Amino acid sequence: MPIPLPNPLAEAREALQQRVLRAVADRSPLRLVGGGTQAGLVRASAGEPLALSVLNGLIAYEPSELVITAGAGTPLSVLSATLADQGQMLPFEPALAGGQATLGGAVAAQRGGPRRWLAGSVRDFLLGVRLIDGLGQEVGFGGQVIKNVAGFDITRLQAGAWGSLGLITEVSVKVLPRPQAECTLQFAMAQAEALQQVNAWAGQPLPLSAVSWDQGILRLRLSGVPAALASACATLGGQALENDAAEAHWTSLRERTHPFFEQGGTLWRLAVKPTSPVLDLPGAVLWEWGGGQRWLRTEAPAELVRRSAERAGGHAMLWRGGESGVPVFHPPAAALAALQRRIKHALDPHGIFNPGTPDFL
Repeated sequence: MPIPLPNPLAEAREALQQRVLRAVADRSPLRLVGGGTQAGLVRASAGEPLALSVLNGLIAYEPSELVITAGAGTPLSVLSATLADQGQMLPFEPALAGGQATLGGAVAAQRGGPRRWLAGSVRDFLLGVRLIDGLGQEVGFGGQVIKNVAGFDITRLQAGAWGSLGLITEVSVKVLPRPQAECTLQFAMAQAEALQQVNAWAGQPLPLSAVSWDQGILRLRLSGVPAALASACATLGGQALENDAAEAHWTSLRERTHPFFEQGGTLWRLAVKPTSPVLDLPGAVLWEWGGGQRWLRTEAPAELVRRSAERAGGHAMLWRGGESGVPVFHPPAAALAALQRRIKHALDPHGIFNPGTPDFL
């Protein structure tokens, strides 16, 4: 049965809408502030800060329908706990950041954890959003239609937009049942061999849910029913990790607390084709998502890192450090940049929201 919940956000939405209308009238930009867990990637300082923590609350939850709706400022830890009580979970396994990460932030940054590799990204599970656009209008999936953005999938455009396309007030996402059991296997394996082996395993009917490699160790997580896990483990071999050690490992990747991330230096996040071979770049590497997400600590020039990512069919984000003036986001090709500016102008014609983020807009 659906769990009825009152909508706690009506007054908060109204107050935020009035603030946006004033900003539109004054042509004064706003810098949207959520949980602040990824503030280091938002380097634009222009705009008056606008806190979105007031958008905190569950609106509707239907366990039988696998759908939950909440305010954009709702902590992911609250959602995760609510879902866990019903044996369910957020499929993209986002970082909780000690209770600071929010649902709206996960959408805006298109962030996912280890399970995102095979389960899908935030975008894949978005069912709808309500938002305040750059004219101060409140719009949403299945609601008001904006004539000048006909043809755009407004809901999924918000995933990875970093708040540049509107102030998200509510989000509806699809959820999934938690797996009955999980186990983690590890193998001593060089990087090139690990990439080849993981891509071979990914094409087989194995209950894989996460993979990582660093310092010569490949780790696989399997999720599902106990009988399927026992069969898969017998097929794969390797060394089984104790449950506590396995949980600590995957949590450290999800929360970016793994020792790899705690070391100093310039840190890059490369999104490339999983089938790409070892990249010819100096530095320390940790990868996830079957080799599709590769973390690189290096002092190599930004141009070299980004060319290498492009050759591997992807892009590189400057996650931490780097020389002054280096863009955080990978500059897109001219045609793609033009399309992104067109979408930005359609949804935020006066440039009210998060000016300079992403830094190619």
